[in-house]
Amino acid sequence: MKNKTSFPPQEGETHPSRCPDNSAFEQQKLPAWKPHLTLATVLSTFFLTGAFCLSVGVCLILSANSVREIQIDYSEKCSDCSKLRENTSNWNKECHCFVNFTLKEDILGDVFMYYGLKNFYQNHRRYVVSRSDAQLLGRNVNIQKSSCAPFTTYQNGTPMAPCGAIANSMFNETARPPYWQKPVYLLDEEDEKNNGYVNDDFIIWMRVSAFATFRNLYRRVSRVRQFADGLPAGNYTFHISYNFPVSKFKGRKHVILSTVVWSGGSNPFLGIAYVVSGTVAALTGFVITAIHLKLRKKKTYFQKE
Repeated sequence: MKNKTSFPPQEGETHPSRCPDNSAFEQQKLPAWKPHLTLATVLSTFFLTGAFCLSVGVCLILSANSVREIQIDYSEKCSDCSKLRENTSNWNKECHCFVNFTLKEDILGDVFMYYGLKNFYQNHRRYVVSRSDAQLLGRNVNIQKSSCAPFTTYQNGTPMAPCGAIANSMFNETARPPYWQKPVYLLDEEDEKNNGYVNDDFIIWMRVSAFATFRNLYRRVSRVRQFADGLPAGNYTFHISYNFPVSKFKGRKHVILSTVVWSGGSNPFLGIAYVVSGTVAALTGFVITAIHLKLRKKKTYFQKE
């Protein structure tokens, strides 16, 4: 390969200029708008922002407080079933418990049923990765090389489907994950299209929660016959088929009946956040006003002197 030799420019030759073109864009001469901050604009911005956030926050809090909700904790009433399920050798033994509760007033409108868990850390790093998305998509995967450990295969080499700790914590029995109760193709015996990995309950459970206390939607009360207007007052009984035990890590289980409003369920966090933001903005406006008045008085005093 030959080296290229550079020669000095001869007389009359010109070099390309590195200067930008003499245009408004290249010379940064385009018209621009720069806000001129005055006391009136700054204070009006803070006070208007504060008033808006406070108004929205109060509306959200009032809306969340209007939600009718009842929680039934069945951890103690189903403690015998929990102890039975803690022993994996009892995988083929079903356990049922009954929880009675009284609804003193009617709950009008749409009523949703949630299952709630407390002190159940779905955000644990080992729990979150214990799944196989490829298997859930129906692909042929090597379970041994997946992240499903320790719920991958049985001692005889039979692979679990679905594998992983997330799926196992939802169901009960063996020949599948150790705590399964039904095969994946019989999750919904009434609707054959709601089975397998596309089952609604299974999909909701596989979306892990970010906090240790959470609730997931389970059912909605059908507004037919005596439930046309909602859930009437009276005595009710929950028939619970106890599956996954939570007493070892001091977990709690709940059944939640709740209505919803335009802002969602019974969660005042968003409203409180708006109120706090609005209060901070308004206080900032008052502080700026006080500083301005103080400095103006000093300026007037020195001018008189």
